[in-house]
Amino acid sequence: MEALSQQELEAVHCWEAADRVPGRPELTAFRRQLRYHQSRWRESKGHPIGSQPIVPKPGAAARLVGSRLPLAYARETGANFLTADALDAARARTSIIEPHQSFDHQRLWADLLWSPAMAFNLFGELAADLELADRAVRTWWPDAPGSVCDVRFAHSPGRLDPAWLGNLVAFDVGFVLDLGDGTQGIVGVVTAYHEVNRRQPPKPSRLPRYRELTGRSGFFGPGAIDAVNGTDLIHIWLDHLLVLSMLQHPSRAWRWGRLVVVHPAGNTDFADACSRYRALLVDQSTFSSMTLEELLDAGALPAPTAAALRDRYVPVSRI
Repeated sequence: MEALSQQELEAVHCWEAADRVPGRPELTAFRRQLRYHQSRWRESKGHPIGSQPIVPKPGAAARLVGSRLPLAYARETGANFLTADALDAARARTSIIEPHQSFDHQRLWADLLWSPAMAFNLFGELAADLELADRAVRTWWPDAPGSVCDVRFAHSPGRLDPAWLGNLVAFDVGFVLDLGDGTQGIVGVVTAYHEVNRRQPPKPSRLPRYRELTGRSGFFGPGAIDAVNGTDLIHIWLDHLLVLSMLQHPSRAWRWGRLVVVHPAGNTDFADACSRYRALLVDQSTFSSMTLEELLDAGALPAPTAAALRDRYVPVSRI
């Protein structure tokens, strides 16, 4: 991949220090390319440029950011969303509040790089048509049992509830499966577009619950907890543990589950992290990953939507 120059990025207000990943020039170049691509997409659609902060305070300094929209314009037009169904799903989700949810409304509407917004674009039409959602799930994950009965965005079965995971982790989207016997299944999807994994220690008070879920599952090999605890794999681990907490819940309401991480092929940070995490599992039935390109190439989404998603989210290499 030919790296964009600082001059090229500055010309479209896309030179951001936060895009640099120390010691990983190819990943840095990819993150800069994504920001540049979103800025060019915005310009091609005639949308105005946003800023940092997203909502400048009157009289305070602000700078232009090519990969953002002005918040008032974004809320009024829904310009961050590619289809009417995606916009409807975003409006429906933001009209309700799940207990203890942590939800960045400003970035959802105005940040073109924001992965939760991408999730609405990827799966919004499926929320409006459960038959289409069921066919899509069969295409992407053929071994998933039952049939899709609900599509839930930014969802957790119980944030901060120790009967589940006991933290604020949520799926970007959850496909709820009716298993036909009064129980349900879940395909919990987390998306990663521009993000990278960062090391983060868990809160000590929550670690015993994480260890309990990990050990009881029987899915992890020796040394897995040490390999994820406080490392860059912790975020994938916690997302996976949310699925496992559902499978181990005393209600026995959830009988089948899987976490799926969706990321662009060029996001080598997530590709590597998913590969390393998968190697820690002795049973991989509850975890998988796929690239954004693989998801779009599978033919599960309507062709016009898939084409719009590629145009929006898959930059063309300049080489």
